[in-house]
Amino acid sequence: MGNKTPLHPLYEQYGAKVIDFGGWDLPVQFSSIKEEHHAVRTKAGLFDVSHMGEIRITGEDTIPFLQRLLTNDLAKVKHGQCQYTVLCYEDGGTVDDLVLYKTADDDVLLIVNAANTAKNEEWIRSNLKEEQVHIANESDETAQLAVQGPEAEEILQQLTGTNLQDIGFFRFQSNVDMDGASVLISRTGYTGEDGFEIYCRPEDAPGLWKTLVAAGARPIGLGARDTLRFEARLALYGQELSRDITPIEAGIGFAVKPGKGITFIGEEVLREQKENGPSRKLAGIEMVDKAIPRHGYDVFHNGEPVGFVTSGTQSPTLGKNVGLALIDSGLKEMGTEVEVEIRGKRKRAVVTATPFYQRNK
Repeated sequence: MGNKTPLHPLYEQYGAKVIDFGGWDLPVQFSSIKEEHHAVRTKAGLFDVSHMGEIRITGEDTIPFLQRLLTNDLAKVKHGQCQYTVLCYEDGGTVDDLVLYKTADDDVLLIVNAANTAKNEEWIRSNLKEEQVHIANESDETAQLAVQGPEAEEILQQLTGTNLQDIGFFRFQSNVDMDGASVLISRTGYTGEDGFEIYCRPEDAPGLWKTLVAAGARPIGLGARDTLRFEARLALYGQELSRDITPIEAGIGFAVKPGKGITFIGEEVLREQKENGPSRKLAGIEMVDKAIPRHGYDVFHNGEPVGFVTSGTQSPTLGKNVGLALIDSGLKEMGTEVEVEIRGKRKRAVVTATPFYQRNK
């Protein structure tokens, strides 16, 4: 049996179909992936994301230490602000992509991908030099719920006296009273919709879950979480990003800031890729032939292999068979014809614009 979140005892009650996800027992769906996907796009969904890792860095050298490890410029982040950033290896490959929360110059919380938590902690500790910092893995003491969708604010506002309009995009507030529990609440999201994350003590999570469902948030599983983030072209570690894929290749160069004053690990390679363009680039593809592109399928152009699909599905919002593919940079012009090899047969596709979905803000 895999790891369990504090909400695991509630899954059965809400009709969850549970699968193993990176060593965790998590709900893939509660009703149907399509229904749940549309619920988040039109109303609001509730996600158990307690499996995500939380690593806190504190101490006087927190900022210079993290500036050396992370690709983005932490000096530009104000207190109470979040930032999307990346941990890289020397060769530019990705250790993990993460969101950091800057409480103070000597207190930064890193929210990392569940399957990478131990690897990240080890990588961070192994790169500590003379800096005066304390590294604490708080994953076991932290549960996390996410409420996503156009009605997220309205639903959450029923549970707190804190005015949620004051928490802007990529901002957070600590010690918020949420239905009697003291929580950290942020507004980042991984669905392409407006939404919030609630970090609480594990023992407070089941009560908050029940109250949120009663207030109108619908339980959503990993299946719809994946189709939602995919439509919004949000990278998933292990697919768009990996040990062998750099953030520049994955199209998240906005989170890579060479020349920020402190040289970060992997900067030389990433600077070169940013200035001259990488030899391969993430592009959207839409199938012409009737077929669904899936992770790992090879992509061809004029009979030659040119890359592979990182993620693909039938988009519930568009009703089209689309994918993200890491392909030779020369092919990223819209309308370029390619072929995807699916079970031994090559199916026609064209390069198309991404993100596949963008909400009207």
